[in-house]
Amino acid sequence: MTTVGATLGALAVMSVGLAPAAAADDIQSQQWYLDAMNAQGLWKVSTGKGISVAVVDTGVNPDTNSLKGQVMPGVDVTGTTGDETDDYTGHGTSMAELIAGTGSGDGLKGVAPGAKIIPIRTVLLGIGKKGEEQGDTSAKAIRAAADSDAKIISMSFATISAFNGGLEAVQYAESKGKLLIAGVGNDADIAKNYIGYPARYPGVVGVSAINENGEVAKFSQNGAYVDLASPGVDVPTWCDKTFKSYCPQSNGTSQATAITSGAAALIWAAHPKWTANQVLRVMIDTAGRDWPKSTPSRYLGYGTIRPAQVLLKGKGVPGAADVDPVTNKKTPGLSAGASPSASASTSSQASNSTSNAQTSAAGSSSDSSGNTTLWVALGAAAAVVVIGGGAFAVIRSRRGV
Repeated sequence: MTTVGATLGALAVMSVGLAPAAAADDIQSQQWYLDAMNAQGLWKVSTGKGISVAVVDTGVNPDTNSLKGQVMPGVDVTGTTGDETDDYTGHGTSMAELIAGTGSGDGLKGVAPGAKIIPIRTVLLGIGKKGEEQGDTSAKAIRAAADSDAKIISMSFATISAFNGGLEAVQYAESKGKLLIAGVGNDADIAKNYIGYPARYPGVVGVSAINENGEVAKFSQNGAYVDLASPGVDVPTWCDKTFKSYCPQSNGTSQATAITSGAAALIWAAHPKWTANQVLRVMIDTAGRDWPKSTPSRYLGYGTIRPAQVLLKGKGVPGAADVDPVTNKKTPGLSAGASPSASASTSSQASNSTSNAQTSAAGSSSDSSGNTTLWVALGAAAAVVVIGGGAFAVIRSRRGV
């Protein structure tokens, strides 16, 4: 079985196993979450135009049908052959398409097809590696993304420990007004549920993965650093670095991270004067949940992303521009009421398994008509985990500095 987490030498990326390849002309029909989000309705309000997303990953191929014209100049911090447009696994390109793909030529359609991608190529060693083994390229990559025109920094990777310079790099990016989003990891069902970085760093939005029914995936890491939940089961990606075919049933918090980044781009494009704190605050306010916001779930955080609540229903209060809504700490470098954006153009995480038995009974949801396919756009998500026949709500304490 081919995986997005294929290696090149010592390099690997964080993603769960893939199903066999599907015909390219059928791949958009596999993007179930777009209908759940009411993407067609969202795109009438915002496509993400004017927002750039830095994809810190394995590189981004700008020549796929879906990414032509979507990729801006980026940075390569690997110190290896090639540059940021040379994707050594196909993972980074997949994430970029999930965020901002145009869907042209029967390619993947991104959540924010009007947004642009800034590729930041780094060395990803993936699950099972300690942070120090990844060297300092992750911190360099975050800093490079912080110095770019991107408003959002999307990081679909996780290490089992803090990496050298990671916290300082995150703080630097925060001070530059960036919204940092990362997957929490995919190792919950096959090994010890470790804490994933950079998602664990204060100032980074940790994203877990859910399926079409709003259930948290069994592979999805859990803990006090989970902030939001997003689709990450049966989400199509490129099968490998040859870019010859898509695999429709790929799974991972990598995909959940990219989709969350795309949703954030939609919201920020519609409200360009907001800061990263304000975009995140409305995403938290409008997230699907049926537990108190003050006691976020260790599996789903504050709930499932629901951009339609913001863009189509006008819900969510942006609040203070300079206060992180998760840590309740002031963001260095930001002043109340002031956006850090210099101009309108300053826009802005592997295990091998099949799609079977990938989810637990956590986070099921439905709208008032019982249509569970609308969980993202309309429904609430319950953080209930069934263990040994008993159900109980699982909550976590607020992540601190």
